[in-house]
Amino acid sequence: MPNRTCPRRGNQHPCSCAMGNLCRFVEPVLLFLLERKGRAHGYELATEVRKHAFTDAEIEVSALYRTLRQLERNGCVTSEWDVEGSGPARRLYKLTSRGQEHLDEWLVVPAHMSDSMSRFVREALSQTTAADPKREATRLPRRSASHVQAERVIG
Repeated sequence: MPNRTCPRRGNQHPCSCAMGNLCRFVEPVLLFLLERKGRAHGYELATEVRKHAFTDAEIEVSALYRTLRQLERNGCVTSEWDVEGSGPARRLYKLTSRGQEHLDEWLVVPAHMSDSMSRFVREALSQTTAADPKREATRLPRRSASHVQAERVIG
């Protein structure tokens, strides 16, 4: 991520805007959440999908609903109107068997990306630190406990 001020987040986070539009990752996350929850309303999914985002960029709610509608047209999810309770009717989404297959297909993508990115980072860091050991401290951002745990898992 470029080390510049993010137009969306200011100085609080490294800018990830230049990484490109990763909104298509919303699709596998929605499938995963529906697999885990069984059934869910769009608002509930919108709240949870942020926890699994690739970047710190906001996921637009309109893109989330467009993705749900596309998944429904492709036979990956079904929806029905939930008219129970107070308030207006809301759509309730559910994963189909085709959606489960599509999620399984999608799982290959981030697994491959994770392996490739880990390999790249290891090689780039070893190359950089071999050339100039002082640069390691300036190249690596401060790591959170979750980053350290992820590094242990990646190996």
